[in-house]
Amino acid sequence: MSAAGELGSVAPGEGVDGLKYRRVLLKISGEALAGDQRFGISPPVVDRITEEIKHVHDMGVALGLVIGGGNIVRGTAASAEGMDRVNADYMGMLATIINALAMQDILERKGVHTRVLTAIRLEQLAEPYVRRRAMRHLEKGRVVIFAGGTGNPYFSTDTAAVLRGIEMEADVIIKATKVDGIYSSDPKKNADAVFIPEITYLDALSRELGVMDAAGLSLCKENDIPILVLNLDKRRAVADAINGQTIGTLVHSKAPALDSEPEPTLT
Repeated sequence: MSAAGELGSVAPGEGVDGLKYRRVLLKISGEALAGDQRFGISPPVVDRITEEIKHVHDMGVALGLVIGGGNIVRGTAASAEGMDRVNADYMGMLATIINALAMQDILERKGVHTRVLTAIRLEQLAEPYVRRRAMRHLEKGRVVIFAGGTGNPYFSTDTAAVLRGIEMEADVIIKATKVDGIYSSDPKKNADAVFIPEITYLDALSRELGVMDAAGLSLCKENDIPILVLNLDKRRAVADAINGQTIGTLVHSKAPALDSEPEPTLT
């Protein structure tokens, strides 16, 4: 029996013992859904990701998802090629809805009740985003996929993830990537890149480490909601992090302990 089943009538995310985080916003890049084909949606990859999501859901975690659209259309990339930025961003928002519907379809086949809520009204496909409705779905134990970004151009899905995480009162925002966490530089390009297990919002902003865009980081700082960056390709990484294991990089307001000697006391 799953953790959720053992809890009986307790809603996911409420009173779940042994979990470090009980309500989680998981941000997944659109590129992650493409796998090695680098474009579109790879069914085997989505099947593996949804298995991870199902496992987390079965633990009794209240789970919201935001999925990027870069595997189909990335607004900033399209605008860089000369397309009008507003139109390009709306195309990117529609791409996130396509990904959300694909994820919902496979999750539902696995027995995970899922709802897609969109910032852009498409009633024939999904419910319009209403915060109280989203909270009710979470209380009923449904996975909620927030699609369509913020509904406005010039805002990334990272910012949308932070916004939805704040609105759903998440304990943490987990950004699932293809690397183990944050490095001093791109580890794929620089073999000497140093892994950073813990960093403050201000340091991440000032060092421009590519955690997420400045708007999203600033929102996290203002609302004191931690960000955990980890590798989605590692089996059970998200579940292990929720259970309290040290995985990935934690971005929060507290500065990591320094190994320097204390300053002398003035007399």
